[in-house]
Amino acid sequence: MSSENSSGVSQVQLGQDAHRGVLREGDRVQIRDPKGRLHTIVLVRGGRFQSNRGSFSHDELLGKPDGQVIVTPEGKHFQVLRPLLSDYVMSMPRGAAVVYPKDAGTIVQMGDIFPGACVVEAGVGSGALTMSLLSAVGESGHLISVERREEFADIARGNVNLWFGHPHPAWDLRVGDVADVLAACSAGSIDRVVLDMLAPWENLNAVAHALAPGGVLVCYIATVTQMSRLVEDLRVNGSFTDPVAWETLQREWHLDGLAVRPEHRMVAHTGFLLTARRLAPGVIPQERALRPAKASEGLDGMWNHEDGWSEEAVGGRVASAKKIRKVRRDLHKKVETWGVSDSDDAPTKDEENEGSHEQ
Repeated sequence: MSSENSSGVSQVQLGQDAHRGVLREGDRVQIRDPKGRLHTIVLVRGGRFQSNRGSFSHDELLGKPDGQVIVTPEGKHFQVLRPLLSDYVMSMPRGAAVVYPKDAGTIVQMGDIFPGACVVEAGVGSGALTMSLLSAVGESGHLISVERREEFADIARGNVNLWFGHPHPAWDLRVGDVADVLAACSAGSIDRVVLDMLAPWENLNAVAHALAPGGVLVCYIATVTQMSRLVEDLRVNGSFTDPVAWETLQREWHLDGLAVRPEHRMVAHTGFLLTARRLAPGVIPQERALRPAKASEGLDGMWNHEDGWSEEAVGGRVASAKKIRKVRRDLHKKVETWGVSDSDDAPTKDEENEGSHEQ
């Protein structure tokens, strides 16, 4: 029996109903062709899937259980399943680079994101990590996601709403500065803080104010220099335990009879993850057994120079304004088509006119 929360969205709609049952019109499915290529489509009555490997009608899937294999008249086999979150993240529209599933899963586990937790996330990007955090905190939790750029927040909102099928009742998406959001929180009221940003060390005092004693700070960092700077500033701040950092590498294996070996390609370095826990106010951090090496100050003072931590300076991927406008337009069309929008933040007429000239 489903229960309903204050937003009017039932647990069944956000949970089992979206992942179980027969395939229905409007469901997203992932089709694997005979060569292993993946195609994500939305089922429409009377629609037809077309590829150079074969084609079939959507009606052959409607009303049937998940996990079908369609055989075309040409004898080609197509496997059909509802996509997992990891599948959706890797195929959804992007403005900013996404946090890969291997890192999102590690953040949820090592950050101890539990059901009912109150979490603040900074650096929403395209919403990939947001969906994992919402799945972890559940409807009884609270996720405050802060994004500086309105166009990225708009893309993230569309992606998250399309995945859950409805606006998630635990999600509070804000455009602004995470330091201001954390400062406005009551002292010690936040269970977990997740930072995916260029200069997380700039917000350590705000994090220390809002994070509950014993709470976890998780940072996703792109480069070694950023990680080194963050570690030194955490130690100087004195409000946290000694940080722990690592990276996660994912390598699939080729499985074919006796030919069992690692695949030639893998998802290697994407970023570093770092965790530290909030000490009780007034507590002096545990003394380290080894004397730390002197921190580097960077070339010609760039360590503390604001321009030294731009997206370009650290080698990050920068999406062009043209691409972001195109992604927003395409995503809003999907949201309008599937009827899950909760926002009036659609692209303006001027943006749409710009898009018509770009195409």
